[in-house]
Amino acid sequence: MTTSALDEVALNDTDAKYLRQAIELSKRARSGNNRPFGAVIISKEGQLLSEGFNNTAETGDITGHAETTAVRNLGAKYDRHTLENATIYSSGEPCVMCAGSIFWSGVGRVVFGIDAVRLRDFRGQIATAKDVELSCRDIFKSSPHDIECIGPALLEESTLPHIGFWVAPK
Repeated sequence: MTTSALDEVALNDTDAKYLRQAIELSKRARSGNNRPFGAVIISKEGQLLSEGFNNTAETGDITGHAETTAVRNLGAKYDRHTLENATIYSSGEPCVMCAGSIFWSGVGRVVFGIDAVRLRDFRGQIATAKDVELSCRDIFKSSPHDIECIGPALLEESTLPHIGFWVAPK
């Protein structure tokens, strides 16, 4: 089942600032030959709680996705109230695994760049880069607590790290 790409969402200055930080981390991931994804978790007050980028090529850990890494890096440092009011900014729409990590972390808000449908256009030719065709929104709708989800946003910027990366090996 294939869904169509969503329209780009306009962001306020604060959300745009932090999403750009996640996009910068996606470039860092790519420079290490990892898939180009980055994420930051920011408190309601604007404090950086955690960050992560895809590190699967460097570590060999198939769960080393940006959002899951950022959630792992939270550790037990923050109380439930802080996380419920925090936002995770992700350069790309969280996959099913990362959406589950976000759910279990208690983070209450997600803002993402490029959506999964557009990512499939890049990744579609590479068999090992396929994903489950399920939006993070579907995971979050199943949650007993609210998880606000905003995206896709800053599409031109969040798309750039993917250009030329998803090339099938010869």
